[in-house]
Amino acid sequence: MEREGRSMSNMEAALSVELSPVMEGQLGEYGPTPTSAHTIDHDSWQQVGLMLITSFNCGWILSFSNLMLVPLGWAWGVLCLCIVGLITAYANWLLAGFHFINGQRFIRYRDLIGFLYGRKMYYITWVSQYLILVLGNMGFILLGGKALKEINSAFSDSPIRLQYFIIITGATYFLFAFFVPTLSAMRNWLIISAVVTFGYIIVLVVVLVKDGKSNTSRDYQISGNTVEKIFNGFGAISAIIVCNTSGLLLEIQSTLRKPAVTNMRKALGMQYTIGLVSYYGVSVLGYWAYGSMVSDYLPRNLSGPEWAKVLINATVFLQSVVSQHMFVVPVHETLDTKFLKLNEGTYSVENCKRRLVLRAALFSLNTVITAAFPFMGDFINFLGSFALIPITFVFPSAIYLKVKGKGTRIEQKMWHMTIIVVFSILAVLTTISAVRLIVDNVKTYHFFADT
Repeated sequence: MEREGRSMSNMEAALSVELSPVMEGQLGEYGPTPTSAHTIDHDSWQQVGLMLITSFNCGWILSFSNLMLVPLGWAWGVLCLCIVGLITAYANWLLAGFHFINGQRFIRYRDLIGFLYGRKMYYITWVSQYLILVLGNMGFILLGGKALKEINSAFSDSPIRLQYFIIITGATYFLFAFFVPTLSAMRNWLIISAVVTFGYIIVLVVVLVKDGKSNTSRDYQISGNTVEKIFNGFGAISAIIVCNTSGLLLEIQSTLRKPAVTNMRKALGMQYTIGLVSYYGVSVLGYWAYGSMVSDYLPRNLSGPEWAKVLINATVFLQSVVSQHMFVVPVHETLDTKFLKLNEGTYSVENCKRRLVLRAALFSLNTVITAAFPFMGDFINFLGSFALIPITFVFPSAIYLKVKGKGTRIEQKMWHMTIIVVFSILAVLTTISAVRLIVDNVKTYHFFADT
């Protein structure tokens, strides 16, 4: 990152994201387009907003009642949902303003960090971000496999092993990633995904309300001793963060047409209103209906009818095919930019051959690891704590202080320094909690366990 030596006076001239609107015309909308095998500067904010809504309302929301509210209870749970939701929305809004600095467009998070903080931070950010994305993809593969197994269990007293369904899910994701290679190419699938998403949420809500009204024996007692409650509480906070952010905002923003900053913030507005109400609503309803006994996969609690369980699981699987794609596309983009022929079209014969090999290698590896470790969600929480918290909260405030430099007012500096310190401490505490949970589950599970 040779540009890291640019003077701080240039930094100070960069965009002001809190005191005034972003002046994109003055800050580089006319700058050179970065090299990428994927589409840049093309999509509408409505398309990106819909993609965010459907992707964050994936089947993982069926675990949120157990992961986020059972360890915290009503008071702390609702309070943390509100506070984390607000601060996450703010952090992403802040980061969106740094898509352009001094006439340069940053389409990748690591490029921005490398520009400001040097080559070492460039690689640290790259590794941290991509570990989150790859492990997140494994989590989606596990989710899809569990949904298929639940369907199989509804029709058989001796269901097939989970690993077979994990293989089916991995193969399906591979085919989708091959034929729909970029974020922009998802356009024609988003309406279908939205219909499926809100379809299964509506059916789920109806059953949850019915079960909640008939369930008179539920309780909301938080189990465990004091130490366990504290560690489980930090694990729940980590899960709330994971459900609200992706760590790939700049990569998503790169697809937006001008004005990219304004359009990204509009898309974020859709995510943190329509999207957040949906996944928070399901989480709260699930906890209300079943209390502390709510399952880590909500359909297992549903009283019926049986067709509703099958429908929910089927739609969760189908919806996950589309939603998982958003979270793994930056990995595809890196590989495609490195190995595809950029002077040929996306669907040229040579590029199709190369993309076939790249997608097959990635999903084969992810599928095998997922089958071997069917408690992959614990590892996702670990990296969510260790990497996603800094990327989402610490880095944007650090970027703001770096770019603004001496022009930062004292109250702004104190605000961002507070965010950096608080969330750095939170990252340490939630990481310890996640490691503790992994150690406990390693004792319980074995390789290729049929969970």
